[in-house]
This record gives sequence, C-alpha cells and structure tokens, in this order.
Amino acid sequence: MDERAVSADALASFAVFADHLNFTHAAAELHISQPALHVKIRKLAQALGRPLYHRSGRRLVLTADGAAVARFARAHDERLAHFLAEFAGVAPSRPVVLAAGQGAYLYLLGDAIRAALAEEPTRLRLINCDHRQMLATVRTGQAHLGVGVLAAPPDDLTAVELATFPQVLLVPEGHRLARRRSVALRDLDGASLILPPRPRPHRTLLERALGAAGVDWTVAVEAEGWPLITHFAALGVGVAVVNGCVPAPSGLVARPVTDLPPVTYHAVHLPAALSDPRVAGLLDRLRPRAR
Repeated sequence: MDERAVSADALASFAVFADHLNFTHAAAELHISQPALHVKIRKLAQALGRPLYHRSGRRLVLTADGAAVARFARAHDERLAHFLAEFAGVAPSRPVVLAAGQGAYLYLLGDAIRAALAEEPTRLRLINCDHRQMLATVRTGQAHLGVGVLAAPPDDLTAVELATFPQVLLVPEGHRLARRRSVALRDLDGASLILPPRPRPHRTLLERALGAAGVDWTVAVEAEGWPLITHFAALGVGVAVVNGCVPAPSGLVARPVTDLPPVTYHAVHLPAALSDPRVAGLLDRLRPRAR
C-alpha cells in the first residue's frame, strides 16, 4: 500500500462522492470535472488495494471497504476542521447531524430539536430517512446521531434507549373493540388493516405476529408513514396498529395490543462520537426530552 497516494485531498473527494454516489453531482460540488474525480477515486482505490464502490443496476453502491474509507474520510475532515477552529480561537462552524425517520421527528424529538435550534440554529442539521438509511448514515459518518426503533442494537454502533411505547390499535369510538381497555391479536380476526408497504419492519412484524396467532385479516390499504395511516383510520378505511407515541386522531381511540412487544426508540452513534462535546450535548438533550 502506497501511503503517499492516500492524501487528504483524495479522502475529502471520496467523502463527497460517498455522499452523492453520483459522479456528476459530486464533481459539481467539488468544482472539478467528472474525469478528474474518476481519476482521484481510481487512484485512491489502487493505493488501498480494494474496490471502493460497485454498480448495482443503475445505482452506485459503496463496498464495505468503501463505507469504511468514507467514514474515516469524514472523521479526518471533521478533526481537521475542529483543529483549525481551535487554532484560530473560534467555535467550530460545522453542524451536528441527526438522522431519524418521520415518526421520531413528529412524535419524539420535537422538543429537543426546538431547544437545540433556539440555542444555536446553525449547529444542527437534520436528515429524514428510513430505518436502514439511518443506520447507514451513522455507519458512514454522514450523521453523528441516528434515532429509530431497533429490535436489537447493532454490534458496531453504540445504542442508547430513549423511550419505550406499547403498540396500540386505533379504532373508531363506536367500534366493538373501543369498549376494551386492551386487545389481543385474536380480536383482530376478520379485520381490515391499514398497513405500511412491504418490506417495512412494522409490516413484517405484524404479518408474522398475526400469522402465528392464526388470525385471518385483509389489507384495507397500504400507506407510507404514520400520518397517512392514521388519516385513513380516521376516514374509516380500516383499523391500524401503530406505535404508542402516535396520537389518536379525533374520533379514534387507542387500545394497547397485549401480545405485541413494545417498541423502543434508540439513539445510535459510532463508539467515538461522544468525544465531540457537541454530539454529547445533543444526545443529552434527546434523552430527557424524548417523551
């Protein structure tokens, strides 16, 4: 391996490419030509002796080695920026990046984000993404913190519990199950359910649980995101199982489903992320304000 070929410039260029996974967009951000960027990345891969990306259909995808290089490149770039800020005697200008899904932003993190933005609006950047993308952005260093529901904490990331909620059934106030304090899966026999599309984790969990309970059910409609799911439930399209942090719209009641496991929201970060006091400070805000 030729260490001299692994320059700060090559790493910085690769980090931008990894953000976009598109040579046109990355080259435009770097203000260089596409051929010049191709050469930089090809030479970096040759110096490291590993392919850094591959093509999957029409998309470019980082290899595992490419993700590791991107993570190192971003960390190197951030350390340099911190050093230069300290050397100049000014506060770091780069924002802390938080990645989370729609539900976490809507129902869990609002107070913490409002407080962080009120303190220093320029020091927080938000990424809205699904569960898999959230983990990927944290692993590659694109986000300092990620928040989402995890069945099990990943081995390569540090996970901190924020809040746990039951899974609840949303039904109209006049529905036969609205009179119950709680329901079981068997009570959903014959129900028409509003569900997220496959292969969303919530859909997968429900299908497995309903199948194991021997429940017959049908799909009323597939909907992406809690707001649309609850909207359809309020319209009377069907009934829906949602996380307990999701408020029941007017005309609906929420009843805990006793034989579904609770869901726990975690904040995840790379093991060394809390060495940055800004990241540690944001995590401290998330924990007491996650309700």
